[in-house]
Amino acid sequence: MSKEFRFILKACKATVRKTHTGGKKRANPLFTTMSVAPADDEPGEIGHAEKVLSNGDFYTGQWVDNYAHGQGKYLWTDGCMYVGEWQKGKTAGKGKFSWPSGATYEGEFKNGYMDGKGTYTGAAGDTYRGSWVMNLRYGQGTKSFVNGDYYEGEWRRGLQDGQGRYQWKNGNHYIGQLKHGMIHGNGTMFWRNGNRYDGSWEEGLPKGNGTFRWADGSFYVGVWSKDSKEQNGTYYPAGSSGGNVDWDPQEVFAVDLNDCKVCSVETISTFPSQKMLNWPGMEGEFPNKQVIYKNGNEGNARPRRPTDARVSNYSRGSNGDNMFDGIDRSSRDGSGAFGNLEFEGSVAKGNRQQHFKVQPMKKQGITISKGHKNYELMLNLQLGIRHSVGRPAPTTSLDLKTSAFDPREKVWTKFPPEGSKYTPPHQSCDFKWKDYCPVVFRTLRKLFKVDPADYMISICGNDALRELSSPGKSGSFFYLTNDDRYMIKTMKKAEVKVLLRMLPAYYNHVRAFENTLVTKFYGLHCVKLTGTAQKKVRFVIMGNLFCSEYAIHRRFDLKGSSLGRTTDKPESEVDATTTLKDLDLNYVFRLQKVWFQEFCRQVDRDCDFLEHERIMDYSLLVGLHFQEASCREPPTPDRTSGVRTPTGNADPDNEGAPRLSKVDMDRLLSDSNRWSSIRLGINMPAWAERTVRRSDCEAQLVGDPTGELYDVILFFGIIDILQDYDISKKLEHAYKSFQYDPTSISAVDPKQYSRRFRAFIFRIFVEDT
Repeated sequence: MSKEFRFILKACKATVRKTHTGGKKRANPLFTTMSVAPADDEPGEIGHAEKVLSNGDFYTGQWVDNYAHGQGKYLWTDGCMYVGEWQKGKTAGKGKFSWPSGATYEGEFKNGYMDGKGTYTGAAGDTYRGSWVMNLRYGQGTKSFVNGDYYEGEWRRGLQDGQGRYQWKNGNHYIGQLKHGMIHGNGTMFWRNGNRYDGSWEEGLPKGNGTFRWADGSFYVGVWSKDSKEQNGTYYPAGSSGGNVDWDPQEVFAVDLNDCKVCSVETISTFPSQKMLNWPGMEGEFPNKQVIYKNGNEGNARPRRPTDARVSNYSRGSNGDNMFDGIDRSSRDGSGAFGNLEFEGSVAKGNRQQHFKVQPMKKQGITISKGHKNYELMLNLQLGIRHSVGRPAPTTSLDLKTSAFDPREKVWTKFPPEGSKYTPPHQSCDFKWKDYCPVVFRTLRKLFKVDPADYMISICGNDALRELSSPGKSGSFFYLTNDDRYMIKTMKKAEVKVLLRMLPAYYNHVRAFENTLVTKFYGLHCVKLTGTAQKKVRFVIMGNLFCSEYAIHRRFDLKGSSLGRTTDKPESEVDATTTLKDLDLNYVFRLQKVWFQEFCRQVDRDCDFLEHERIMDYSLLVGLHFQEASCREPPTPDRTSGVRTPTGNADPDNEGAPRLSKVDMDRLLSDSNRWSSIRLGINMPAWAERTVRRSDCEAQLVGDPTGELYDVILFFGIIDILQDYDISKKLEHAYKSFQYDPTSISAVDPKQYSRRFRAFIFRIFVEDT
């Protein structure tokens, strides 16, 4: 404990003793007040206060309405200290936080978190200067390590991730891509002796195509791997065009890279936001809080107390901190998600909430059991996948030959019921199985980090597939694996041709942009029944965007057009499984600055790719999980604002669902393994602001913001990317243009579609300021 802290604590205890001996009782025995600003329903004038908590913590500084507000200092009994700006009881603005170990953070705070620009100096003397998001290094930043190493570049989730430069104390340095704190991607290593390596890296080592150059001008070109069996290349000495294989490239792995390890980043033991604060009068003050508006008005009849305007609408603990319904594992079996909603009372007007009874949601689709019309098709599909994925295949590099993408590159396999040399006996009918471009899709699965065994178990395990109740607009049928990880869609021949045509560009795009939002394709296949039927069923296997530990409470399919873009279901039938459309949308989504910037860049890249491939009619599929939704859900707008959002009281059957306190959430956010699951479009924390459409504008795509903010987890991705602008779409555009506004219809030229799509998406996704 520091001398300064002991001195202040001693003085405060003396003050406490004097107050108690005075014989005058205080309304709040936990605190003594030397001076305090007046408190009433409206924020009073800022005064000065010195306060001691019963546990020994001490605060001195500006004060208003029972909150620290303005400049102030807070000291904890464990030796931590914060000096800086406060906003309604939380660290917000510029300040300095110090730990008893000697570590310090000086910079910007937001809502209790280290958030913005700031400098962290560790106890050992290492220093990070740069951007922070919710206690984690995120964005541009520099790091000086205690051993003399230095890094400058991009950070994500607390680790070096993106483009950067790493300088070792010995003079070696690397310029290029990093991932999760390791050299990964394309980059160049420079040794102080003049040697260099240019090429691909994987987990800190050369992997793939690359060139090693010596200071004398000689070089080695080839495919690199730590496994000498995969190593393949040619050595060219300086001043000669001839090759020499005497030099062993494994020396690079065994010798040259020994002193080129990226230092790990130290962990912060306790975050400022984890230091719980109990201001006077907070106990029991907010149990019935419902909606907090930007203008400070509340969605209930209680007198307004000062609160953080960007707090969620959900229940608060007695200390005033948000309570999170973190990982809703029960959602995987249907409980905890929203099913049909029943009114328990009359619809309220204005800012008052409507109350619903929330019923557990069952899994989507119908299980394909024996007797189902598509039972044999499912067996054929599972047999084929097991054969395709399970058969031995040579290890392939991510650099594929052009021949692998040839549409004629396909493999037919016969599956007679009695079995064959290559296939097992089965109880289904006689059929043939076709794999399209098998090497490409095997490499895509590797690129997307799909484990072959897990992939087979998900699709071909003991559990049956589930068929969604109705086909899509195109007539295609959809099937889900039992674990919800993969979606299988039947395809028309024209769609197969489009996918095969764009496959080389698609592969290069998803390889170049790890955070791409376009659909992930894992396999393209065909089942052909033998005999007189000769029926062919083509299908593609895709990732399911909504496979998550969080229950999806609302989902939207958004194109940026207005004609016919509303649900055809009556309100009473709309539930959490209903996919709503543009004119049903009643939110805009606020993303953290770094995520918003990344989102904008990636949407532009993906739209450029689709436009170049002459693709149109795609959608942004958005799923919302409302935090604390099992206890209190967001308000239901009227029909002019879009389809109702679940709103109501807790489901008594779900009271035992896992819950995370704010401290637990801080620990979760600080866990790099948990943060690794948060990617662009996946498990993204955000704020949803409710909007209301004007009644005098039927085709208003984006409503007017109301200021009501809800703490949500977002899932989103670009789907339906296999519709090219063919003759049928051109005719559809021409025909509908005579009847409707050409800008309102979905079928338009890919360039116009891309422009309109982006303009719409960038109106509903905005930066959180």
